[in-house]
Amino acid sequence: MSLSRARAATALALLLATTATACTAVEEKPAPTRHTTAPPPYANRQTGQLMLPLDAYASTDTEIYAVEDAQDILMRRCMNNLGLEWKVLPRLDAQDIEPPNLRRYGVTAAEAVRYGYHPRPDPPSVVRRNRVWDEREALPAEMQRAAYGPSGKGGCLKTAQHQLVGDTAPSDYHAFNQLTGTALEASRRAPEVGDAMHAWHACMAKAGFDYPDPLAAVSSARWNTDGPTPTERNTARADAACQQSTKVVTVWAAAETRIQRRLIQQNADRLHKAKARKDRWLAAAHRVLNREGG
Repeated sequence: MSLSRARAATALALLLATTATACTAVEEKPAPTRHTTAPPPYANRQTGQLMLPLDAYASTDTEIYAVEDAQDILMRRCMNNLGLEWKVLPRLDAQDIEPPNLRRYGVTAAEAVRYGYHPRPDPPSVVRRNRVWDEREALPAEMQRAAYGPSGKGGCLKTAQHQLVGDTAPSDYHAFNQLTGTALEASRRAPEVGDAMHAWHACMAKAGFDYPDPLAAVSSARWNTDGPTPTERNTARADAACQQSTKVVTVWAAAETRIQRRLIQQNADRLHKAKARKDRWLAAAHRVLNREGG
């Protein structure tokens, strides 16, 4: 599930964690061979439970929606004070919120069977929430100005943000994307990941498919169709099976975990400050939601 359009409206009011040096390249050296009994950096990817070190500094979708909901409640209060109605966003059902990193290394087996490489359809509570966003886009100009101001960042939106956390500054969520993107690309070039990719490629070739790695398979232009085709499903199922047999995800997640930990060490001060801001936003959101019985 892609994140709701609310993300665009609340991005300035929400931390996704980062540092100013997010784009710094990470030079990877071959990892030494070692034996360890430590658990892998994820619990069960088939159920979407892939956790990486930088996740501790980001906001989960659940946290993001909590801030959206709290902010929306405060916006309704502001709009009502102006004599205007404001329909708040319907809450999302917990089971409709996608877990983090679900498709970070390509398709999962559960998705491959039903959807191929296509994202799953929006569940009912997401459909209801997006319908309200559609209605807001059609609001009269007077309502739009009252809600968002002439710039789209003012009006009751700005009032609600200030009521929520005062002058607490949001962080640049683009930089977090750059930081995790740097880690993903660096891990993709790690020697052990390259070996796993070669094994995956050979497995796919035996099944009659030719892709250099799982990300190339999932992003192929062949799948730009209205829905998954039989060929797409067959390819995705073979992809997921080859990932499992060659342990691509295990190797790749371990490499990226190592790289992310290094990035966290290099940017510890800024990351901790950013997380403190995120935590303040979230705590404020929960206070509002608790007062409203949510």
